[in-house]
Amino acid sequence: MFFTYLRRELRRRRKAALVVASGLALGIALVIVVSSVSSGMNRAQDKVLESLYGLGTDMTVTKAAAPPGEGDTTRRPRFEFDAQDSDDDSEQSQDIVMVEGFETLASTTVAQVGKQDGVADAVGGLSVRVMKVNGEFKRGEIEPGQQPEQSGPGSGNGGGSGGGDTVRGGGAAFDVDSYTVYGTDVAHQGLGPLTSSKITSGRTFKATETAAKVAVVDSAYAKEQSLAVGKKLTVSGTAFEIVGIATADSGDAAANVYLPLGQAQTLADAKDKVTTVYVQAADSQRIDAVKAAIQKNISGTTVTTSADLADTVSGSLSTASDLAKGVGKWLSYVVLAAAFLVAGLLTSAAVSRRVREFGTLKALGWRSGRVTRQVAGEALVNGLVGGALGIGIGLAGAWIITAFSPTLTAQLGGGTGGGGGPRMIAGGQGGPVRQSASKALDIALTAPVSLATIGLAVALAVAGGLVAGGFGGWRASRLRPADALRRVE
Repeated sequence: MFFTYLRRELRRRRKAALVVASGLALGIALVIVVSSVSSGMNRAQDKVLESLYGLGTDMTVTKAAAPPGEGDTTRRPRFEFDAQDSDDDSEQSQDIVMVEGFETLASTTVAQVGKQDGVADAVGGLSVRVMKVNGEFKRGEIEPGQQPEQSGPGSGNGGGSGGGDTVRGGGAAFDVDSYTVYGTDVAHQGLGPLTSSKITSGRTFKATETAAKVAVVDSAYAKEQSLAVGKKLTVSGTAFEIVGIATADSGDAAANVYLPLGQAQTLADAKDKVTTVYVQAADSQRIDAVKAAIQKNISGTTVTTSADLADTVSGSLSTASDLAKGVGKWLSYVVLAAAFLVAGLLTSAAVSRRVREFGTLKALGWRSGRVTRQVAGEALVNGLVGGALGIGIGLAGAWIITAFSPTLTAQLGGGTGGGGGPRMIAGGQGGPVRQSASKALDIALTAPVSLATIGLAVALAVAGGLVAGGFGGWRASRLRPADALRRVE
């Protein structure tokens, strides 16, 4: 009887039911789209971290910055060229290999981090910058000047000899090439910046090549320098065989050249030193706890997680993320609350128009609870229909966003491991100066819909039906059989 009456009443009031369901569908669809976009933002921010530190990295450990005024200001690149006694112009070339940021940790820190509770894996790496100066000194030509024709005191041969000589031409012309090198632990290649690139030519390092003179080169740098697999790359007088070409999965590569960690340490005069420890947590829900444990148990370190990195991201990714988390969520909540309220009011109004019907049913013996359940059942079905429509509209909206994949830009400041950090550039008469690097990454936005989001939509649909049923049921329970008699014409 309940379902028979329910089916008949829903058919008879199709337009009113569709209006209630459509209102709920709009609110539910907006919640699905906003939740999916927020999930896409989180994935985009994870990609930013992966592009810098590599796949699977949950956090990085670096040396804590020295307090202002306590840093070593004497560390700066210095180029020294040998004087040559020759009538010919002399060519000069020199490589300077510097640790990025000039801050290092002892290699033993990697093992200390790996022993912390909640750490699944920890790998150390060394980021360095190579500055190659190449050029030549050119001798100038001396042109004798004209001797003034005058006599008198102070105008003898000794006083005026060479007084008018001039030097033309000569000087020095040098090219400065700067590129980044990352020393990777070839025995543990599961973490680190190299995992954010894919080998497109040749091969990656072998686990046995800890001391081998081999290199993997980023594809963009290889194209710029006309490098290929099998060729030699000379760094500070040491020749390395290129065994592979790597292409970054997104954005720029973390480094131009990848070397075995031991070789990078030797070139940078940083034996048993690393600049960054890449950490993978055993449980993604315990990242904050692992961070706190590392900072507590290993002094002098700074731990950076993906959440910390997200706070430093600027550009359209940051703006869109703020809008999705702020305006978008609040807007979806307001629309959903309005949809619930409208559904409840429309259901209550529909009950008011059915006074004669419910009064007659009560006169025939229906109890108030039965009438209330009938109204609530109709409202619940309307809510489920609205939920189905909302899920369909929400999935369509998420699919459109993913299909078009709008590109967002993440602007990152320097100084955080990987390829970031201070860079050295040639600067006028003051010599090389430090410049903070920034890195811009283009990330394609997606809107993934999870089962949790679908479950939330179903729960909202049921809740909307119950809210509407509550309004209508309360109204219906207050009707009396006498009201039907007063409405009889």
